Amino acid sequence: MAAFCGGSVPSAGASERVEESEECDYHQEIARSCYADMLHDHDRNKKYYEGIRAAVARVKARGERVVVLDIGTGTGLLSMMAVTAGADFCYAVEVFKPTAEAARRIVQKNGFAEKIKIINKHSTDVTAGADGDMQEKANVVITELFDTELIGEGALPSYEHAHRNLLQVCTIRYAQYFRLHTGRDALRHAAEDQRHIVWCPLRPPLQEPCEAVPHRATVYAQLVESPLLWSWAQLRPVEVEGARLAAPPAVGRCAGVHSVCDIQLSQVSPHSFTPLGPLCTMFSVDFSKPVSSAPQSHTSRFVARCGGRAQVVLSWWDLDMDPGGSVVCSMAPSWTYPEARMAPWRDHWMQSVYFLPAESGVAESEELSLTVRRDDYSLWYGLRHHSQQADAPPPLADAPPPRPCCTCQAHLVWTRPRFGELNDRRRTESYVSALRSVLKEDSVCLGVSDGSLLPVFAHMMGAKKVYALENSRMSKQLIEQVLEANSMEGGVELEVRAEQLSSGGLAGKQVSVLMGEPYFSTSLLPWHSLTFWYRRTALAGLLRPDATVLPRAAALHVVAVEFQDLWKIRAPCGTCEGFDVSAMDEMVQRSLDFRESREAEPHPLWEYPCRAVTRSAQVMAFDFTQLVPQRPISSRGSLPFVRKGRCHGVALWMEYHLTADITVSAGLIGPVGEQGECQWSRHRKQGVYFLRSPWETSGDGRGAVTYSVTFEPALGDVKMDFGVASP
Repeated sequence: MAAFCGGSVPSAGASERVEESEECDYHQEIARSCYADMLHDHDRNKKYYEGIRAAVARVKARGERVVVLDIGTGTGLLSMMAVTAGADFCYAVEVFKPTAEAARRIVQKNGFAEKIKIINKHSTDVTAGADGDMQEKANVVITELFDTELIGEGALPSYEHAHRNLLQVCTIRYAQYFRLHTGRDALRHAAEDQRHIVWCPLRPPLQEPCEAVPHRATVYAQLVESPLLWSWAQLRPVEVEGARLAAPPAVGRCAGVHSVCDIQLSQVSPHSFTPLGPLCTMFSVDFSKPVSSAPQSHTSRFVARCGGRAQVVLSWWDLDMDPGGSVVCSMAPSWTYPEARMAPWRDHWMQSVYFLPAESGVAESEELSLTVRRDDYSLWYGLRHHSQQADAPPPLADAPPPRPCCTCQAHLVWTRPRFGELNDRRRTESYVSALRSVLKEDSVCLGVSDGSLLPVFAHMMGAKKVYALENSRMSKQLIEQVLEANSMEGGVELEVRAEQLSSGGLAGKQVSVLMGEPYFSTSLLPWHSLTFWYRRTALAGLLRPDATVLPRAAALHVVAVEFQDLWKIRAPCGTCEGFDVSAMDEMVQRSLDFRESREAEPHPLWEYPCRAVTRSAQVMAFDFTQLVPQRPISSRGSLPFVRKGRCHGVALWMEYHLTADITVSAGLIGPVGEQGECQWSRHRKQGVYFLRSPWETSGDGRGAVTYSVTFEPALGDVKMDFGVASP
């Protein structure tokens, strides 16, 4: 049998699916699981271990048998920690079958098979009892169910179900309670021989929460003004040849989409935003007690530190691994730490950016309330301004902010990086300059990109007639909104299907300027933008013999790099905190070898610092003035190491030659620094090809990265292989 998966094939008007083996999805999910990232997170592992040891010790001190429920066990690491700490038995729950099988092998290899039972189910399907998956309820719960937003992986429903069905109601002897809280001997009527407290008219039975690791999570938030981050949510006015292109009013009034923007906030410079208030503690969840997944709101009231525009909320959380909060695992970004310390790097838990429904002015010392609303899987924020009049009555209780919902279509058509790209003035100036050099009074223009403003620019610059080919009715309607908001209705004729243009949609005219950024919403890897070349080829019959194609060409560039941290998502772990987890390494490597070990994967490299250890080089060129060739294009060569370091892989990106002297890069946007520092575009993801093993470079030019790159026109894809040639 076969399945349809993999990347899209650039073609004249649509994305097709590549027919693959039925094992494609299976191996792809394992290969991209990034388990190594968590296993390499020593700070996380160490603090979990400390919390587990303490929790097990507290239960043993009560004279109880220690039964652990480990939800989302993954490799089984936390269960093995618990048994090593003295737990009597662990029920380790893992829903993903390949991971559960790897966990069984790991547990067996480390000698814990008799004390750890792997349950391959979703935790909410697990049962406890004589005939259940668990023969007894647990009195310690260990979980790693968190994502960047804390609750996005279903932590709350999982805890809620566990407390109701899988965990004991942990109670203590009255004598223990009395001694703990008074320091004196227990009263004679205490039931010393009972695990549960006898009922006393003066004191109800005492029920202690079960032990939980982590014990507590706390969410923090800070209100800021940030033109950089706000440019990812709203379309700014654009200046074109002295004229102003405004965003549709509906876009400015829209609250945007209901999805968190998760990024490596450590890579956003503190100079890029202005805090308007203190770091607020928004809410905490005590996992040792029954947890509710019902919607809740939490408000923090504060005084503005300075005036500005309230635009964005920055948020992160931390975990208290013990009840006293002495062992804390924090997700705070690096710039919150003293200069001598660096925040532990994590890619499984990052930080969150939330965009307010609308920006508003804030005065220094103004009283504000920041409210977070949550459901069972997500968070969103709202801001309230309070009256500063001394005799004003106290405000009524804040109504919870409504869930964001895009009503303008722009946030459904344009991603957040795409908003940033459209708001990049320098980039816009490059396209306007290129258009200025090719447009004439009698120009007939055709735009081929998704949700692009280039056709609108061409109309504003005096082209005789402008057409645009959009990928969907929604993107077509969005550009129509832009035209209407600027009194340019009909200035651009928009079509969704290329056949409409071919069947007389141009009214007998031939296109003199074919233009694209190029940008296509289905693109994942840099070379997927070659869709433009395919569409240019399909539309060749509509072009004049002397037609200008903009961009006239594209080039694929590469540079070998040493990553500061990103290498951890692909590096085998071997031993983690003293436990052999090599079975997981082997499973991931088998899936990588299935196909992806010779494929690049997309990453926004501005979030992942790296150093160039070779010079950057163009390895392949694509001439858009010509049709897509019938035969493959191949390129081979080598990149000598010019800097000492450790080469983890190769970064790949596209550069677009708009004209002979104007180029726009979707990768490196500046020269490589003296020590190899790289500055990457925030608007597009780059490709990353990880070497099977890192290579230590001497920097003397004797070793080199070798490459073999082939563009397959029939597939619309780029095949590649990289290696290292030692001296």
